[in-house]
Amino acid sequence: MKVLHISGATSWGGNEQQLLDIIPALEKGNVNNLVFGVQNSLIHKKCEESAIPFVYTKEKKLNKFSNYKLLKSIIEKENPDIIHLHTSDSVTVYVLSDLLYKLKKPAVFSKKGMGRSMSWLSKYKYNYKNIDAIFCVSQAVMRSMKEKVTKAKNYYKLIVLYEGININRIQRAENTQELNLVKNKAKYIVGNIANHVPAKDLNTLILAINYIIKEMNFHDFHLFQIGDYTKHTDSIKLLIEKLGIQDYVTLAGFVKDATTILPSFDVYAMSSEREGLPLTIYEAFYKKTPVVSTKAGGIPEVIKDGYNGFLVDVKNYKLLGKRIVEVLESKEIQNNFKERSYKLLLENYDVNKTAVKMLDAYNDVIL
Repeated sequence: MKVLHISGATSWGGNEQQLLDIIPALEKGNVNNLVFGVQNSLIHKKCEESAIPFVYTKEKKLNKFSNYKLLKSIIEKENPDIIHLHTSDSVTVYVLSDLLYKLKKPAVFSKKGMGRSMSWLSKYKYNYKNIDAIFCVSQAVMRSMKEKVTKAKNYYKLIVLYEGININRIQRAENTQELNLVKNKAKYIVGNIANHVPAKDLNTLILAINYIIKEMNFHDFHLFQIGDYTKHTDSIKLLIEKLGIQDYVTLAGFVKDATTILPSFDVYAMSSEREGLPLTIYEAFYKKTPVVSTKAGGIPEVIKDGYNGFLVDVKNYKLLGKRIVEVLESKEIQNNFKERSYKLLLENYDVNKTAVKMLDAYNDVIL
């Protein structure tokens, strides 16, 4: 089987890492993979490093008219058995190219996140007749699709396909120099890995840190936050300065292979407002780092509150802060969360198991 993967991603996040993880796992099932994406993007460079065949766009964005015809020519040359769409703009390019040039190839789409709303154009393309299946990363994503996007006649196309991680990829690494400086100043490290986008709601995490310091009178800790800076970064910095907690927070920006330093965190804290089911939770499970998170999206599907992690309502910064401290102060809670989550990961969320299910889904579509 040959699969053409299409991604318009230009930055790096969990979705892009998942694509890079799933391809070698699919290869074990005798699947040949080819990626069509943006030239000189991070995913282009990562594919080259991993010897994954990559065809790049004619322009700096995927959704350009020249790429509609290019996609047709790629399909004629490579003759894939199925097209796997990984980003919203890849769906747009596929739909328009198919309307213009009649691609005549089955297609599937991986839906990872949940938006606040959908335009009529989005609803049209996600219900497009020639998209044969939509892989939802969690039950929460599937519910959201049914409520906001998918027509009842297309419900049968929605499939819950949990992601998995490549445990061979994640190896222990030396701490960054910046993290070493932090560890010398504080007993505990609270970690977070999230790009500075509204869905991650980092303001709630900052408010939780402020609550821990000023209301709980707990001081011997430091928040080490990793993630790409965006247009929202200045407002996050402004909140930190307004609260006067600069000495307790490091915004490290982008850190290469950030998940390799998860073991250095005493607790991994998430404050997301919207999520599909973030890959970093699985990575924290594997690294045996206890997790405290909001109940965003599909997260409650893998964390049972009080059993293998703590969950709090979205925006509830006070309880988020209390739960963070509760984990930091109890070795018993830490050990229980670590071991239970690690066991859960190995049993259910290894990328090789995901690949087997994905290959079955491909075959269902093709046959």
